[in-house]
Amino acid sequence: MTRPMDDPSGTHDSGAAAMAPADAPVAADALATADVRPSVAASATTAGAGPGPTTSLEVRVRHARAEDVPLIFENIGYWASRGRMLVRPMQNIFENLRDFFVAEVDGDDGPVFAGNGALHVLWGDIAEVRGLAVAPGVQAKGVGRAIVKATEDEARRVGIPVLFAWTYEVAFFEKCGFDLIDKTRDLHPRVWSECLRCPFYVGCNENGVVKRLEGVPMPRNLPEPPPAQVPPGIR
Repeated sequence: MTRPMDDPSGTHDSGAAAMAPADAPVAADALATADVRPSVAASATTAGAGPGPTTSLEVRVRHARAEDVPLIFENIGYWASRGRMLVRPMQNIFENLRDFFVAEVDGDDGPVFAGNGALHVLWGDIAEVRGLAVAPGVQAKGVGRAIVKATEDEARRVGIPVLFAWTYEVAFFEKCGFDLIDKTRDLHPRVWSECLRCPFYVGCNENGVVKRLEGVPMPRNLPEPPPAQVPPGIR
């Protein structure tokens, strides 16, 4: 069981990730309950995240387990309370547990929880990186990039050729190989369909980024997704 990262600092995720200034997501397969302020990082749509770590840690990423949910919930809640991502009910995390990854680093007493992220399949040709949050004590050390790498590996495994994320941290995602798109024209219909559930559906000001995974072919015989309405007031 992973322990939460100890961090005294108390420093809008449409489903993506929150990154604390200067870091972002790898992939892999730990967790524990923390004090009510777990070491959380920002979500895929969070604050300043540049993936160039100053001091890299040995980060391990694994698929989340049921015992990880309390830490994931607290981690996301920590950044959500600071306006960096959307709150995710614990029930939602349990229901989507197979989407989630947990990052760990070594501590004095064993593995320590360092962050979380998820890959949510939207259609046969696209999946969203969401719920990305790095614990405050391990920002800018490669944790975010590791989680993003893990989601890429999973997308490759299941044959999804395109990754998408909503974010305020465009620079971080660009360093991870994503491109900024015009969300008024270039969004996949399934992305807007998911957005209908978001409290910021009207007047969304997040940025959309995509990454085409090299070597992953477009699925054959893929049906057309249902049409989606573009929300009013986006910018």
